[in-house]
Amino acid sequence: MISILIPTYNYNILPLVSELNRQCIAEDIPYEIMALDDASEDQEITAENSKINALPHCVFERNTINLGRTKTRALLCEKAMYDRLLFLDADVMPGSAAFIKNYVGVIREDATVFGGYQYENQRPVQDKILRYVYGKTSEEKSAADRNKNPYQYVFSGNFLITKADFIQHNFQGSEKYYGLDPYFAYQLLIHHKKVKHIDNAVYHLGLENNEIYFKKSLEAVDAKLELMLDLKDIHKINPITRYYLTLKKYGALPVMALLFKIFGPFLKKMVFRQQPNMWCFKLYKLGYMCAAKPVTHV
Repeated sequence: MISILIPTYNYNILPLVSELNRQCIAEDIPYEIMALDDASEDQEITAENSKINALPHCVFERNTINLGRTKTRALLCEKAMYDRLLFLDADVMPGSAAFIKNYVGVIREDATVFGGYQYENQRPVQDKILRYVYGKTSEEKSAADRNKNPYQYVFSGNFLITKADFIQHNFQGSEKYYGLDPYFAYQLLIHHKKVKHIDNAVYHLGLENNEIYFKKSLEAVDAKLELMLDLKDIHKINPITRYYLTLKKYGALPVMALLFKIFGPFLKKMVFRQQPNMWCFKLYKLGYMCAAKPVTHV
């Protein structure tokens, strides 16, 4: 009935797999849980993850070389036994004891189903506060809110999809890109694939430190510049691209780029303060996008 697929790298996923396995057994459904390690260097974590192979219907394997998340997911899809694939990130944990039951309830629907993210209510250490605040304000949304604009809230760390749809719409290009969820959402949109959001969140536990997440956020902007700007209707699913294209339409990109040069350092300071300012974070990314030179999509 369901293949649960987890790409991982230097992360202990034994607690996650154990909980998923317990829930699958309780539901008495045909299932498999496959975890594929992308050539991690941490031998202690690898040894711990190897215990997954002792659990029923669970497999832990390793890539011999680092392939990247996109290709690792494609390999998991290739190996999967069942038609319905539940992809989960390694650094999550089901937010409910009915997590698998909730997905089983929608498994026959003609839609790609997204369960959503949650973040713990306890404030993390200061050097991880940026990712936490962003997640709390921009990702932790109810299904009712997400379904108002379903393609805007495509988060690939917790979703159910058919094998055929994943093969067709998974990104096939270079591993250099980060932040490709909008591109995946766009593929679903233009191929008229139904997207449904349900309240079946996972807790996102693996928060990057502030500097790393800030850098990754700008890499995601770079991906939009290179891959998405000239895609028809991309503005419908990605706000920052919509704002950029509006500024471009009115010839305002040079003005925004100049303002970014002047005020960018101040905006960044506001992003890295004790309580990060999310409005300044969004404005910084937009300014960065306007100041960069877009690469034509090929």
